[in-house]
Amino acid sequence: MLEFITRSLDASMIFTLAALGELIGQRSGILNVGVEGVMLFGATLGFIVAQTTGSYVLGFLTAVLIGGIIGLLHAAFSVVLGGDQVVSGMGIWIVGFGLTTYIGSPYTGPLGMERIPAVLGVSPFFFVGVLLVLITWFVLQKTSLGLAIRSVGENPAVAEVSGIKVARLRILCETVAGMLMGLAGAVYALNYNPVWNYNFLMGWGFIALALVFFSMWNPWFLLGGALLFGTMWQLSLNPEMVLPGVLSRYIWRTVPFIVTSIALVLMSTPWFRTRWGAARPQALGLPYEKD
Repeated sequence: MLEFITRSLDASMIFTLAALGELIGQRSGILNVGVEGVMLFGATLGFIVAQTTGSYVLGFLTAVLIGGIIGLLHAAFSVVLGGDQVVSGMGIWIVGFGLTTYIGSPYTGPLGMERIPAVLGVSPFFFVGVLLVLITWFVLQKTSLGLAIRSVGENPAVAEVSGIKVARLRILCETVAGMLMGLAGAVYALNYNPVWNYNFLMGWGFIALALVFFSMWNPWFLLGGALLFGTMWQLSLNPEMVLPGVLSRYIWRTVPFIVTSIALVLMSTPWFRTRWGAARPQALGLPYEKD
């Protein structure tokens, strides 16, 4: 049971890091549907660097760096060039899917390094994830920077008139978002399941993208949703660890999606959104051209 809990927390933090990055980008008005692609780049390059150098630190730094670069490129296309953000995001996913398959294939197999030691019985990334949620909430809700980010996501024209550099701030947010997505991919490949294989993320990036909308752009709801889905995901993989002999493994595989659907219906009700949620950023996905 203890192993099930720790593995669930590990999975939850991967969802948390990736979704938190997307939340920051969306609060500034930038939509990136290519979360999975950024995670694939971070996971693959982080895995290769860690395996070839024997250093986890270099592996994670590489993943964060490549994630930041991809986020910057997405921001340049979306903000500077005013391109379609969905097209750019899908391009990131398609290129990430194909390119990481090519460059990672020679490294197929286990990482071959000693596992990252636990802290107080759980992965150190559990504490990293919770801390980043706290920092994100504090910055967005309690600081002038957070107010500026929310302003450019709601009405960039008014924000510009108020003296906020919309393009600069959106580029910054999307770069940070990419860094968190790259880190999430590296946590998966170097800690949760340190074995590289073809398309090994299996849609985790799209789940993280959905979590942002489920959370109603609230970092704490996002953390709760990630914990829920991480637990359900782990239960679907290892139901015998909790409920041995109860139902088929294939039925358990549907549980995460059933639970997610129920949660989505509940959180979509006007009462829940009015009482607990944040409104969708009005300028999300819309290009802004300074007059």
